[in-house]
Amino acid sequence: MTTTTSPAAAAAPARTSHWRTLIGTGIGNAVEWYDWAIYATFAPFFAGQLFSSTDPTSAMLSTLAIFAVGFVARPFGGFLFGLIGDRIGRKASMTLAVGLAAFGSLLIGIAPTFQAVGFWASLMLLVARLIQGLAHGGELPSSQTYLSEMAPKEKRGFWATLIYTSGTMGILAGTALAAVLNGLLSTDDMAAWGWRVPFLIGAGLGLYALIMRAGMKETEAFMRESTDEKREPMWPQIVRHRKQAAQVIGLTMGLTVTYYIWGVVAPSYAATALKMDRGDALWASVGAMVVFIGVLPLWGKLSDRIGRKPVLLIGAVGSAVFHFPMTWLLKDSPWQLTVSMTVMLVFIAASAAIVPAVYAELFPTTIRTVGVGVPYAICVAVFGGTAPYLQAWFASISQASMFNTYAVVLLAVSAVCVFTIPETKGKDLTH
Repeated sequence: MTTTTSPAAAAAPARTSHWRTLIGTGIGNAVEWYDWAIYATFAPFFAGQLFSSTDPTSAMLSTLAIFAVGFVARPFGGFLFGLIGDRIGRKASMTLAVGLAAFGSLLIGIAPTFQAVGFWASLMLLVARLIQGLAHGGELPSSQTYLSEMAPKEKRGFWATLIYTSGTMGILAGTALAAVLNGLLSTDDMAAWGWRVPFLIGAGLGLYALIMRAGMKETEAFMRESTDEKREPMWPQIVRHRKQAAQVIGLTMGLTVTYYIWGVVAPSYAATALKMDRGDALWASVGAMVVFIGVLPLWGKLSDRIGRKPVLLIGAVGSAVFHFPMTWLLKDSPWQLTVSMTVMLVFIAASAAIVPAVYAELFPTTIRTVGVGVPYAICVAVFGGTAPYLQAWFASISQASMFNTYAVVLLAVSAVCVFTIPETKGKDLTH
């Protein structure tokens, strides 16, 4: 007797595999971004706990400096986890990265205070941030490479939007949690112990993501590569693809600074520098990020229809044109924060939606993870990691316009860089 399988029944395992890929990649990525967002959001509360509280301004600047130092570890994480991803497998790299990030979050959550152990508290924070820097340096290239290789090539732009969608959901969760805690706890309770809650939650979520990723399958593109191809020395390949590495940096510099300005530190900046009510600032940013999440898949689908380059140009040019007007609009009102963040995030979303696909499409399989990971991490460390500190420092010396000019110049560089890359829509990633 011959049995036949209906097309619907045959497609069911594929759909199940697709959902497992999306959920496993998305939740781990969300946890990583959540960890980084809550540091920026809760820094005003724990700065005086982990540094000397005798000089609040110095404590806050020291806390932001460690935020930047964490980015120093990212290039090393990009190389280490990129090497793991290109030699052992994308899945192994992703799983290890999210586990390491969870451990860093746990260290911050249980760190003793400066009053109890002196500089050891600050040192523990530094170590935790370096660990998270390594993890995040490996998470993004590993997860976006995995996702791009698992996606149908005609829908890769749409699938790629999961990276910033899930990441922003992680930021949104951290921001919403901050708003809830800010409403439930007094300022003294937040400073004493409330700031620890989100870090401990992050550690638990990271453990769950680790378990989820351990059950995922490896990509077909990686499995097709021969053992000899995987053993080819890495550095000659990196040198051969130095142009693509430079293009990753060029495409990323404007995006990473404007995203950190408007998508991560805007509510904290509004509360500390502009004296906006902290709870109102947090809820205003939640509304803007919901819009950002909503437009990401629209940009991704558009790139699958008209190409990657037009969408990247819209994002870079639009962000540059509206940056100063939205900065001038933002004063001390929550509605101003909502409008300015929303306008900027709509244009930022154009680039953010599809750069994971663009990065993967620039490199061959044998060097795809490390080829993206190292230049991306260097760029984010140099430009993104210093953005919150530079923004706070320029504001402290009444030169905020200089920082805004800096951001627009980087966006202009990214726009020019778009013209140097090939159109890669629909590219086959198995070669």
